[in-house]
Amino acid sequence: MVKENTFSFFLGCIMPNRYPQIESATRFVMKKLGFTLMEMERATCCPAPGVFRSFDKSDWMVAAARNIAIAEKNDADILTVCNGCFGTLIDVNKHLKSDPEMAAKVNEKLKEMGDYQWKGTIRVRHIAEILGFEVGPTEIQKYIVRKAEARAAVHYGCHLLKPSRIRQLASPEIPTFLEEYVEALGVKSVDFAQKLTCCGAGGGVLSFDKNTSMKILKEKLGHMQAANPDFIFDTCPFCQLQFDGGQTTVNEIYGTNFDIPVIHMSQLTAWCMGMDMEKIGLQYQAHGKDYQFKELKEPMEKVSIKEKSIEGAG
Repeated sequence: MVKENTFSFFLGCIMPNRYPQIESATRFVMKKLGFTLMEMERATCCPAPGVFRSFDKSDWMVAAARNIAIAEKNDADILTVCNGCFGTLIDVNKHLKSDPEMAAKVNEKLKEMGDYQWKGTIRVRHIAEILGFEVGPTEIQKYIVRKAEARAAVHYGCHLLKPSRIRQLASPEIPTFLEEYVEALGVKSVDFAQKLTCCGAGGGVLSFDKNTSMKILKEKLGHMQAANPDFIFDTCPFCQLQFDGGQTTVNEIYGTNFDIPVIHMSQLTAWCMGMDMEKIGLQYQAHGKDYQFKELKEPMEKVSIKEKSIEGAG
């Protein structure tokens, strides 16, 4: 039986290597909310849907199924904070559940790797789903100790919502749950043109054609900057890498002056729950190193929060 209030924490590649502050913020948030996070020993790349799936769909599914099998040994649903990881793992998990013949083939391959077997006993969850729906904008206010007075350009990304028949989170054309969530934290969500377009990194575009990737990013950043946000709010370390480091590249190529901080959902939530600004880690990012959240001055009811320990969190 799958453990309640417990997740197998899938780190992915980008977060631990480039943005470990997102990992620490996620652990902080989930602990405050009373969830337990279990480690996934020997987990690998998800693997990335925009690259690996294009070359060999079968091996892509085997690698993903191995990660799922590791979580199944924990008897705990997977939690990821990355749209790409979410896309791969949920796609493969649901496909294998509906295709017994493919599941058998995958398990034959897994036997060659050791003690691994995909069973189809768990779900794949995204932090945006947990915070945005399972906790929600009303309930989250019981756990925060301050709100941020700011304006944010909300970026959903591609793999979080599409294909909607598999994700089943929200409308892929008119989603609102992230806007509702940030506004519960005091942040005003600003509207901007082409809000739901790609950041320019997905689908292997960044790896295959950097110039096209930067052109897409430049256009999106321009629309965002026109709305005068204090920061970009995202739910994916890969999108964050594109927005953060990509701004520098775009400025070099086009002579622009973009300098917009990029903040993951876990980082903003952690600050509102009381995490020190230094530990939010913006000083380690390419843009927004000097950005400081401004506390929204309004009465807030303090509540007692019972915390649970997180395995391996120290």
